[in-house]
Amino acid sequence: MRPSVTSTAASAPRPAHRPAPLPAMRTRLLLPMGAALPLGVVVAALLAGCAGAPAGGAGGAGSSSASASASASAPSSAPAGPAADASGTPETTSEATAADRDASAERPVVGTVLRFTGGGQVVDVTLDEDNPTSRDLVGRLPATLRFEEFAGREKIAYPAPALAIEGSLGSDPEDGDLIYFSPWGNLGFYYDAAGIGFASETIHLGRYDATPAQLAAFDDAEVTIEVVG
Repeated sequence: MRPSVTSTAASAPRPAHRPAPLPAMRTRLLLPMGAALPLGVVVAALLAGCAGAPAGGAGGAGSSSASASASASAPSSAPAGPAADASGTPETTSEATAADRDASAERPVVGTVLRFTGGGQVVDVTLDEDNPTSRDLVGRLPATLRFEEFAGREKIAYPAPALAIEGSLGSDPEDGDLIYFSPWGNLGFYYDAAGIGFASETIHLGRYDATPAQLAAFDDAEVTIEVVG
């Protein structure tokens, strides 16, 4: 059991100009049983305790605030860079391909040579009409289409999706014409245009030089189309 503290000055009135003693938890004076200290020594000890005590919660609060501020100002993680695939190469979209296709479609195409290869036969077509339909066709190449016989007059195939037609004019087809028939959305090698007159839906694209026998190689064949000149 801790001995009690006895002071002869405990009952003396406290001068107004002297500071109040700190709570017992701050400073304790341990004296032998029955010992007494002069009032001046007690006051000096109390003052020394005040001077040595930490400045309340202010210092701790200041340190905590500074730490919190530093934490708040520091980034939690590095900024995210552009998305990349497993090889580390930034991801791309099909926008570049679409842009290249659009650029090709805007270039003049008169004089462009398209080569049709299929069934062991090669047929070259020289484009002689610069219109939205011919530009759209060139912009899609190379491509592969299945051709078939139609009505003893044409070899036809169906590009998908349909070619652009707005702004393209109709024509009066002749043998040796490569045309695009907009209602059906088909390309056509005309080899017998007898009795076929002008139609706004028959869009002229170019001319080819091949016999009906040579064109017959395209019947039910996969035909590759590419730009060669």
